[in-house]
Amino acid sequence: MTDSVAVVVLAAGLGSRFGGPLHKLAQPLGDSTVLSRTLETSIATGLPVVVVTTQGLSELARRSVAARDVVVVPPVGSAGGLGMGYSISAGVTARPDAAGWIVLPGDMPLVRPSTLLRVAAALTDHLVVYAQHQGRRGHPVGFSLGLYSDLVALSGDEGARRLLARYPALGLEVDDAGVLIDIDTPDDLAAVRHRAPAGEQRAPSNVGV
Repeated sequence: MTDSVAVVVLAAGLGSRFGGPLHKLAQPLGDSTVLSRTLETSIATGLPVVVVTTQGLSELARRSVAARDVVVVPPVGSAGGLGMGYSISAGVTARPDAAGWIVLPGDMPLVRPSTLLRVAAALTDHLVVYAQHQGRRGHPVGFSLGLYSDLVALSGDEGARRLLARYPALGLEVDDAGVLIDIDTPDDLAAVRHRAPAGEQRAPSNVGV
C-alpha cells in the first residue's frame, strides 16, 4: 500500500503573517526555496506527489514536479479563495486512484522523507495517522482510502480537523522535530535557515490541517 499513497502538498495560502512582497514559500532556503525544499522532501519518498497551489506560485511548483501534478486554485483566504478544505479536496481529487493521501503544508521543509513513509505505512491499519514528536501533534496527516468521500467533500477553511475529531486517529511518534516546525514569520524562516543550511534534509536517507 505504501507505494500508492499520494503526498498532497498544500501551497495555496496567502502567507499574510510573513509580510513583504515575496511569498513565504518563495523565500530562499539554502540553494533552494521553502516550497521547493518541501517538494524535494516529498519526492525523495518515491511516493506520487501533487501540489495544490496558486497561479502565482505554480511556476515555482513546476520546477520540482510535472505540470500535470500541479493543481491551481484561488489563494486560501483571498476574496475568491475557497479555503484549505477546498485545497485538500482538490489534491485528493487529482489522485483518486491512490490508496491514501498524506497532507503536508508547503511551509514545512524540515519534515523528513522517512516520516512521510512511516505515515504512509501506518495507513495500512488506520483511517487517520498524524505525526507527533515528543507527544506534540504535528504534520503530516495521512488519510486512508476509506475516507475518500469525506475528503473530496471538504470545503471552506476548516481543513480536515472535523475528520480528525470524527474518526479514530493514530498519533505516530517520530524522532523528527520537523513535524512541528512551520514558517509563518520572518523569524520562523531565520530559525529554519539556522537548522537546515544548504544541503541538509534533502537526501532520501533521511509537518493547519
